Formats: sequence, C-alpha cells, structure tokens
Amino acid sequence: MPHINKLIDYTVCAYIVFKGKVLMIHHKALNKWLPIGGHIELDEDPEEGLIREIFEESGLDVEILSSKPQIDQEGTKFLYTPNFLDIHDIDSIHKHIGFVYFCKAKTNKVKLAKKEHNQIRWFTEDDLDEEEFKISDAINFYAKKALRLG
Repeated sequence: MPHINKLIDYTVCAYIVFKGKVLMIHHKALNKWLPIGGHIELDEDPEEGLIREIFEESGLDVEILSSKPQIDQEGTKFLYTPNFLDIHDIDSIHKHIGFVYFCKAKTNKVKLAKKEHNQIRWFTEDDLDEEEFKISDAINFYAKKALRLG
C-alpha cells in the first residue's frame, strides 16, 4: 500500500515465533530482512491490519501474545496492546509509527508473497546475528524478545 500521509503513516509488524524460531521476510523493494507487516489501511484498526498483513504475507493463523480486556461494551472495541511502539525513518521526510506485536504460529507452513518478498524463512536466535543477513539492531532486538516470550 502506498503512503497515506505525507509525513507519518501507521504500520503494524508481527514477530511470529514457532518452536524456537522467528519468521522473517526478505523485502524486495527495501532489499532487507524484516518481520511480517505493513501499513494500517484507512478502514482498519491496528488489530485488523495485523491479522490481514500476517495472512497476506505468510498465510499463517497466529495467537497474538498480548492482552486486551474481555469486556463486552457497546460502542467500544478493545484491541490487543502492542508489545512495543516505535517511530522510524523511511526517507528524509517520511516516517512510520510502528505497532510491534509478538505472535505464536500454530504451524510452520508458510506461503511466500511473491510480489513483495524474495524469501520467507524461520530464523534461529543465532541466525539473527549472522553477518550475511545484515539484520538491523532494532529488528534483532524485537526478534530476540519475541523468541524469549514465545
């Protein structure tokens, strides 16, 4: 999805774990390893965007490792709390506010979103530190936190 706003857009990302590994994609346009994620569309809340992005980019069904009130309140929808929030540069003008979620997959069988990604793979904690993958410090931090929680 293209940018909605000139200066800042809202995004979601999912660090999905399964049996001691975390799922990452190699993004074609950005040419780097990232978690599953993308823009929150104008008609979505963060939770809806998260579930949509996970399904579109991996085909997985996940458990969100967070909490929300279990209250039925007319006119109020409670949302899962992100594990982290950040704001990061996309270019010299544009930024993304990222809602960072940790999730647990119910299976390790994934599908590649060929239009967006070169690869999709499960990383061990040791893989995250391998020089060949050039994973940024922030992504490495989040991925290791997710592995410890999941």
